[in-house]
Amino acid sequence: MDRFSWSNGLLEIDETLVVQQRGVRLYDGDDKVKMELGVALLSTHRLIWRDIKNHECCLSIPLSQIIFFEEQAAGIGKSAKIVIHLHPSSPSKEPGPFQNSKYSYIKLSFKEHGQIEFYRRLTEEMTQKRWETTPVSQPLSSGTGTQVCRKTRAVGIVGIERKIEEKRKETDKNISEAFEDLSKLMVKAKEMVELSRSIATKIKDKQGDITEDETIRFKSYLLSMGIANPVTRETHGSGTRYHMQLAKQLGDMLQAPLEERGGMMALTEVYCLVNRARGMELLSPEDLLNACKMLESMRLPLRLRVFDSGVMVVQLQSHSEEEMIASALDNVSDLNTNYSSSLSILLSSLSFLNYFPRLLLAEKVGHLCRDDSVEGLRFYPNRF
Repeated sequence: MDRFSWSNGLLEIDETLVVQQRGVRLYDGDDKVKMELGVALLSTHRLIWRDIKNHECCLSIPLSQIIFFEEQAAGIGKSAKIVIHLHPSSPSKEPGPFQNSKYSYIKLSFKEHGQIEFYRRLTEEMTQKRWETTPVSQPLSSGTGTQVCRKTRAVGIVGIERKIEEKRKETDKNISEAFEDLSKLMVKAKEMVELSRSIATKIKDKQGDITEDETIRFKSYLLSMGIANPVTRETHGSGTRYHMQLAKQLGDMLQAPLEERGGMMALTEVYCLVNRARGMELLSPEDLLNACKMLESMRLPLRLRVFDSGVMVVQLQSHSEEEMIASALDNVSDLNTNYSSSLSILLSSLSFLNYFPRLLLAEKVGHLCRDDSVEGLRFYPNRF
């Protein structure tokens, strides 16, 4: 045991941990050392033992001190051991827990097994002798045990800081490459926007040469590709002016889709449709709502409507309440019987959010009445 030196357990810069095993007790020759169970660590340069309870109690011995080693099989009440024979202690050795010993060997007793793997890795390291090909950058200095711990710890911190710096540089490099790809994509998107503007201008200049169907088809292609000329804060500022310009664009863009959908769309559907058309210039829900609130005051052909249930929809100005009530009443009258709300929605080819408020509105003015039972919600024509 006089070959062991005090250590802080930190690895040197060029030192690598090979294997570690818990539940290992130290023997000075055949005598059990008065220490608790610990962790045995094998590195490319040293054999280290650390107390499990007291981490400040840590010992190490260079692998170059080992002459040879052998296994000692487990017996009745005895754990398996590895016997390590050592060279005589060097006069320049750092201080350790023992100044002298009558034995020239130590034993590692494995209480929690693991000795087979530890023996195999120790054999590999003693064969390769990596401590000769990759010596540590800053060897342990001589002096007191306190000085040794301080200087070794400084080396360990330098190694950790170096690894952190390398990792930071690698992260910065990855981020730079990612933003470089994004910049190229933005350049391409701007080129496509300029192309769409150019083609749109040509369509206006040569309106007679291109049929109306071809114009509508081409504009639908541009819309589906998401390269329309969107209103943004960069081009139209912020606040009320931005929302007014956005409302104008919504008025031009949503009129045809609304006519195809019966004159009314839920605000959530409008949000998805608009952002799909805007491509990379996505619109926030708050900006869309503020723009829709200005539709009616700007005398655009659309308006925002909030039903009693809280559902918000965008509808055509020409789409009046009377038309909505009449459409719901016509469906009921055509069947000439009661029917569930789900069947009504199915027959109308509209979404639930779009059509269900019509039924409630027709009920509110007295044209329909309901029967809410375990079979579901059913509506009847009001005969009274």
